[in-house]
Amino acid sequence: MTSTSSLNESLAQLTSNNLGIRLANGDPGFVDASQALRYRVFYEEMTAHPSPETARSKRDVDTFDDVADHLLVVDRSLGDGPGSVVGTYRLVRREAAARHGQFYSVDEYDISAIVNQPGEILELGRSCVDINYRTRHVMDLLWRGIAAYVFHYDITLMFGCASFSGVDPDAIALPLSYLYQNHLAPIEKRPVALPERYVEMNRLPADSYEKRKGLAAVPPLIKGYLRLGGFIGDGAVIDPQFDTIDVCIVVETDLVTDRYYKHYVRKTGESGSDERSSSEP
Repeated sequence: MTSTSSLNESLAQLTSNNLGIRLANGDPGFVDASQALRYRVFYEEMTAHPSPETARSKRDVDTFDDVADHLLVVDRSLGDGPGSVVGTYRLVRREAAARHGQFYSVDEYDISAIVNQPGEILELGRSCVDINYRTRHVMDLLWRGIAAYVFHYDITLMFGCASFSGVDPDAIALPLSYLYQNHLAPIEKRPVALPERYVEMNRLPADSYEKRKGLAAVPPLIKGYLRLGGFIGDGAVIDPQFDTIDVCIVVETDLVTDRYYKHYVRKTGESGSDERSSSEP
């Protein structure tokens, strides 16, 4: 199954009350709505530093937007147009990365171990949800959409950068150390921060803190990836534009499709539209 139409049909059946999930499908209006949402979250709500052009347009735009698939949560009570977009994830497969010339993460990490894996891989990024929609239902819906996408394209491995706010590694020494010491990716699938950008994660002795406190200090999105069996690459990276410290996440997709997609196919036949909810993956 590879046709986009069949994927669109699968996504259309994933709903939660007035909320639905869809791809932008190259529609300029929906891509623009995704970029506008990203600007509001990353630059206005958070502390990213816009270029003059970004500040003028009030859009978070880069060249990967032209080749990526944009997964969108829409609120149908706001209509059927771009104004209904309330959540987004950017998805880049091998073919899209080849058209661009690289994956986004290459500017921060050596991902050759991932790229050399057999089968299809998927880079996740630019995830955000409108401040008025940060509920369990919305996060669940995004992950159900990702699972349907993964199942459709037979993706075996997902990866991407996830962030801590701020640019002081010492301020997050506890969660960085916890992640490195407990969730480091196996060597054959381990991304490594580029030497010139490498920030040591192993900052505290393992016996100097309680694991539960280390986990509690991890941001919710990263914690969600861990619940799906996710791993962490070696080394963090400071991103001065977005005022963050990034880590690279690696997730094998078996648990994702089992929890978020196959579950619905088994339970509902085709629709996958029951109202199950969870806060993160």
